[in-house]
Parts: sequence; structure tokens; C-alpha cells
Amino acid sequence: MSGAVSQPGAASPHVPVLLDEVIAALDPKEGDIIVDATFGAGGYTRALLDCGATVHAFDRDPNAISEGRGWAEARLTPPRLVLHPRRFSEMVAALAEVGIARVDGIAMDIGVSSMQLDQPGRGFAFSADGPLDMRMSQEGESAADFLNTAGEGTIADVLYQYGEERQSRRVARAIVAARPLKTTGDLARVVRKALGHRAGDAKDPATRSFQAVRIHVNAELDELRHGLAAAEQLLRAGGKLAVVCFHSLEDRIVKQFLREASGQVAHGSRHLPQRTPPAALFEHVSRAIRPSPQEIARNPRARSSTLRFATRTALPARKEAA
Repeated sequence: MSGAVSQPGAASPHVPVLLDEVIAALDPKEGDIIVDATFGAGGYTRALLDCGATVHAFDRDPNAISEGRGWAEARLTPPRLVLHPRRFSEMVAALAEVGIARVDGIAMDIGVSSMQLDQPGRGFAFSADGPLDMRMSQEGESAADFLNTAGEGTIADVLYQYGEERQSRRVARAIVAARPLKTTGDLARVVRKALGHRAGDAKDPATRSFQAVRIHVNAELDELRHGLAAAEQLLRAGGKLAVVCFHSLEDRIVKQFLREASGQVAHGSRHLPQRTPPAALFEHVSRAIRPSPQEIARNPRARSSTLRFATRTALPARKEAA
């Protein structure tokens, strides 16, 4: 084992959820090459480095990469952390550029980080007023751009598909009527008025709409699908994949991917011909792992998290995963 790696100054602003379970699932050994697909504040990365692994960490948020460079390589001799300021869906090409075709493990922590949520200037949350932005990469179309220019039907579809908002048409109509929206407070007030909101309600009705717009602006579900396909291609035989999700849309994609990739499909019925199950590209697929009451007490944001993990077999990746 190598010496502990720590970030200087205050404790990390983002507490990695299910950390012990993720590290146990990856089972890193000294000299292993591990991908941290969602670097954030480096919580998983630091634990992997402590186990002696070399980590290739990805993040499209330039703030995360900049902060990571402030503590990483200066404390590792020889350097065992390579930071990639890219989307994790691009990990196959990025690693090929540095001569790596296979890795021993891949960790993914899907969704928005606490650092992004807690910075009003990033526009991810309505807990404090800020610009209506929500861009992880800080480039491209912002939430304000989308909400102020898209058609009412398009906005309603996004709210329904990505926020599971049953009254999406009512909310979309209210958004269009209130244009232009400039701040997170503007959007929250419009949604609350459209749906009705009383102080003390268990859940703010704006939550679903904020989730939906954020997922759309960052194409998060497509990114997840492409990232899982990249993991299938990159992992060596015996390599481990561990994915942490925070809502049902993400978890459904991961569950379905592992179900199909491990050959867990229906075998027909007495009315249909017997089907040959596909070859298993992953094995030892876990059940859904959720945080303990103790972890939730320490970190309430862990409450909705779910971990799934699996082991790569020796069979070649599917063509569509390339």
C-alpha cells in the first residue's frame, strides 16, 4: 500500500457516497489502472490512490480539474494520477491517446456533485438565487437558453421524461408565459406557482423541473449510456465496474445494461420458440446496494444513492460498444 493521499486545507466539499462499498467492489491492488469516470472532488480517487492504484480521472467541469491539479501530482511520486478534462463517454479515445487499451476497474458516480449544487453561481439549485445556468462543462446551451427559446411542447417533454413531472404541460405553459427567465429563483417561483406550493411541504415541487432541465442541458442519460458502452470495451477480463446512481432514470439504464450484458434475458415461453441467451460479457452482477442508516445520518445526500457492480468476462465487447 502507498501512503495516504489527502487534499490540503479544509475537508472535501463533496462527500463520496457508498465509498467503502465502491472500493470493495473494485478491489484495487497496487499497480492496477483504475478509471474514476466522475472525478468531482476526488473522493473515490484518493481512496484508490491509497490502495496503490494508478488513476485516470475524468471530469468535464473545468473547476473540478483545476482543483484536482492543486493537490494531486505534487503528492504522488511517481505521479499516479492522470486528469482528463473530458466527458467520461470519451474515455476509450482518451486512454488510447496515452497508450492504454485495457483497465482493471471503472468507477462512476452519476449526476451533479455537491460542489456544483452548493455554488449559486453555477445555477444547479434553488436553495440560493443564481444565474440559470446548470452547465457542467460551462460551455454550450445553458438552462436559460433552453427555457427561453424552446417550444412549449419541447419543454413539456423534457420535464415529463427527465423529471417525471406529471403536470409537465402546465409547468411548460407557465414557463413560456413568464419569459424571459434569468435566475434559478425565477424558475423556482414559476414552477411553484404553477403547481401550488405551501411552506412546510415535504418536497419542493420545483425539484423535479430542476432535475429535468439539468439532465437535458448536460445530456446526462446519453452520457451514461455511452459511458457504460465504453466501460464494456475498456475493462480487461476480471475487471470491475461500479456505478452509483441517484435517481430511478439513471439506475434503470444501469440495471438494464447489466441485465443485457450478463445474458439475463427471457428464454421464451410455451407460445414462443426457445431463445439462445446471449453471451455473458459481465458476471457476478450485484443486487442494488444502498447506504446504511449510519451513512445517511452522516451525509443526508446519500439517501437516494444506489450502487450496482459487476465483473467483466473474457468475451469481446459488442460491436455497438466500440
